[in-house]
Amino acid sequence: MKPFPELPVPELQPIEALKTMAEIAKRTPKVLGKVLKKQAGSVVSTAKDEFGITRAFLSLWAQWLKSPMTVAQAQWQYARDASGLLQAMGKKLLGQTVDDAVPVAAGDGRFKADAWRDVLWFDFLKQAYLLTARATQGLVGRTSGLSHEHQKKVEFFTRQFVDAMSPTNFALLNPAVITETVRTGGLNLLKGYSYLLEDLERGNGELAITMTDTSAFTLGKDIATAPGKVVARTSLCEVIQFDPSTPTQYKRPLLVIPPWINKYYILDLREKNSFIRWATSQGHTVFVLSWVNPDADLAKKGFDDYMTEGPLAALDAIEAATGERSVNAIGYCLGGTLLGSTLGYMAAKGDDRIASATFFVSLLDFSIPGDLGVFIDEAQVDNLEKRMNERGYLEASEMAATFNLLRSNDLVWGFAVNRYLLGKAPTPFDLLYWNADSTRMPAAMHGFYLRNMYLKNLLRVPNGISLKGTPIDLSKVKVPAYFVSTAEDHIAPWQSTYLGSQALGGPVRFVLGGSGHIAGIVNPPSANKYGFLTNDERPAKPEDWQRGTTKNDGSWWTDWQRWIAPQAGDQVPARRPGERGPVMGDAPGSYVTARL
Repeated sequence: MKPFPELPVPELQPIEALKTMAEIAKRTPKVLGKVLKKQAGSVVSTAKDEFGITRAFLSLWAQWLKSPMTVAQAQWQYARDASGLLQAMGKKLLGQTVDDAVPVAAGDGRFKADAWRDVLWFDFLKQAYLLTARATQGLVGRTSGLSHEHQKKVEFFTRQFVDAMSPTNFALLNPAVITETVRTGGLNLLKGYSYLLEDLERGNGELAITMTDTSAFTLGKDIATAPGKVVARTSLCEVIQFDPSTPTQYKRPLLVIPPWINKYYILDLREKNSFIRWATSQGHTVFVLSWVNPDADLAKKGFDDYMTEGPLAALDAIEAATGERSVNAIGYCLGGTLLGSTLGYMAAKGDDRIASATFFVSLLDFSIPGDLGVFIDEAQVDNLEKRMNERGYLEASEMAATFNLLRSNDLVWGFAVNRYLLGKAPTPFDLLYWNADSTRMPAAMHGFYLRNMYLKNLLRVPNGISLKGTPIDLSKVKVPAYFVSTAEDHIAPWQSTYLGSQALGGPVRFVLGGSGHIAGIVNPPSANKYGFLTNDERPAKPEDWQRGTTKNDGSWWTDWQRWIAPQAGDQVPARRPGERGPVMGDAPGSYVTARL
């Protein structure tokens, strides 16, 4: 093991450095003005502690004062572990092979550079950080006596602090940054500062980290390329019918209801991973809702408006386009919550047009909200509603920032290091382009959703909520249902989706895939990744279900196709958009291109 890293020969680029400094000088005054204006407007909200962080940590410290032995024991254990680390470093200095005191967790990409393993100083720095992080989070996690709400907050924000303090995030402590700084003569830091100004300007004074090269993609050309037509439009969505790719199709069409937090083309990124293209190749006549990106004019649109102008309107459009009254439906995330709610409404009305329902990582029971629960309590919803009511919507950037914090090492710090310290320009990545293409939330809809579902969990309660004046009881939904969730989902924890699946009154198949909220769903059979768990038994507790599961290789897509085929009817000649009525334009339509 080397005591110090080997540094490269500098490759100075004076002309490039001068150009970058000129760009910095030109951009700085304008950006600084935007930052100061933004900060002036946020002082009040910061002082109010809208997240309730201060109250949560005061409760934590109060528990430590009541039980000082908890802190003392943690400190003693930390001292012992630190002493063991120093001894191990001494042995490594003498050339002995010693296992790491705290191994880097699987999937943690922060310490990939060889120097973190091969250079004594950086190896020590890495392990000292991981040891301290483990001790800090362990102490917070072991502290008893906190309310559930405060426990969630202190654990979440302690993790955010620990992640922020990683040595990889500091130029003088990160060997990759040191090496690049020597190699370029500091040009990487100049470029990084220029990129920082660029992102502050793009965020109008608020940091909006550029994660991918957005200029590399054009909707309908590089992504969202499945051919089709817009066959109907409401103020909230366009209904797209996709071209067939088989000579015959199942008689019963397939309606896909994506979430309106992002845009539908997560299911049509590229030809190789497009669920929409794959479903058409299996013989389905596929219709998808493409939601509008709302502005203040749609502020009063409620959750029930999304139902009537979304799936219910789409059912009418599908019947007009194909002559078929009955459909199979898929709901993804929030779209699945809407699908479940719509089925409850339709059951109350005696409407049987949806013959089967598939739920992609969808919550019907919100009792286990995961890390998102940190941001949703009475005080925070009150403050959020006030801000939404002032402008009529929740800004897309605010929603995106919240979701990025759930995976801060991957979606915040990793990109910040690459962009601002290493000075690297973003690379094209279709998934990150989609991730950045988020949408606003109308004030009325989002307030109803947060209060009635996340805060009160009333969708799970028979007649707990009403849509268009009709009480909803999910137990009256008798259609066959297929639930797929993912093991690493931080947005819709599979334990909660499992509980939600038990709210329905019909037969249910529950499948647990690998990976997370997006990668576990956008998982074509050709990738042959992750596998999935199945269990035909339906015990009350999710952990009991998991104990009886069988591991299956490949993608759950093929399992779903085997399940849906008997629900889809006989084969009929393939249907093409526009055969039975007018079309309003080509896919991907006009709503999906709106960036407000």
